[in-house]
Amino acid sequence: MFLPTVVSLLLLSTSATVRATPCVAFDINWNLLAFGLDGKDWYAGTQDTWTGSGGAKDITTSGRPPFDGANTTCYLSEYTNAIYVLNGDSQNPSSVYIYDATAASWTTQAVTTDSQSSRCPLPGQHIFSGHGLLKAANSTPLAWVNDEQAPYPSNYQPVMALAQNHIHFLNVPDVAAGSADIFVIHSRTPTLPLLNGGAFPASYGQATSFFQDSGVQQEFAFIPQDSSAVYVVNVETNTTQALAGPTIKDPKATYFASTDSLIQLASNGVVSFLPYQEGNTNVNSAASWSTVNILTSVAPPSTSTSSPSASGTQSGAGGSATSTSSDSNKSNSALSDETVMDIVGHADV
Repeated sequence: MFLPTVVSLLLLSTSATVRATPCVAFDINWNLLAFGLDGKDWYAGTQDTWTGSGGAKDITTSGRPPFDGANTTCYLSEYTNAIYVLNGDSQNPSSVYIYDATAASWTTQAVTTDSQSSRCPLPGQHIFSGHGLLKAANSTPLAWVNDEQAPYPSNYQPVMALAQNHIHFLNVPDVAAGSADIFVIHSRTPTLPLLNGGAFPASYGQATSFFQDSGVQQEFAFIPQDSSAVYVVNVETNTTQALAGPTIKDPKATYFASTDSLIQLASNGVVSFLPYQEGNTNVNSAASWSTVNILTSVAPPSTSTSSPSASGTQSGAGGSATSTSSDSNKSNSALSDETVMDIVGHADV
């Protein structure tokens, strides 16, 4: 078993605006957690409770981050049942907040910039930090470290997905649709072309990994920026399923997956899910998105005029996407108990 590490692409934001940026995650029992939603943190339980008439449990407590960073993202350390929060504090952007989901408590991990580097082929300078098996912060600061330049042009906006301890780079220039570059994390192998054999588009979007009940992830979901479909890529079989795109078409939405659910957190605060069964293409192709009602009841969505729109429940496969992004304040995330990546536009690693 490899020890967990954290790799982060830190935001290079040109915006001075500070706003609430909630995030969602799961614990190791696949209970849904929503942090910073309507200013509080919530425990929403497992999928079978989400569409009920009750309300999520308020788990807000001391020591939490303010969730006011430009690109707040959350990650599960499966072996420790801890959630790592990156970019959650605009006043301390390099700090990593750790939520112990068993003890329901927060600690803050200090971070410095003076340690050994580790190679990772990402745009800009590289920053690496080894967390070990942390479920709470320790007294010794960890380190972000600058490293070498990536092999991609400076205008490449990273779309990264994790499976089988490999980082998959999507929408890479001169790499065809349905294909990706890969980077083998633990052997530090350079990027290699991977012909996926599937039909996902070459476009900007979001990516997140599906967990397994045991072992490392084998599948990831890719959602193009236009939300036209969800593409689930299995790196073991080199196949892709095209599933229903999110009901809310929101280029600023973020995503998180468990073993049986894909979660969308829209920019207006609505949390939705798509049920998923690994290997069951018939069930998956008929699946549709639903709202997590028990979160909506306690944290109503924003009524801002910039809120995304919904066009009704969809099922089945969506069409291909060709959109690109010029907004550097979006994040893609690939999740792992072994490696945590925070992708934030044209940022450094």
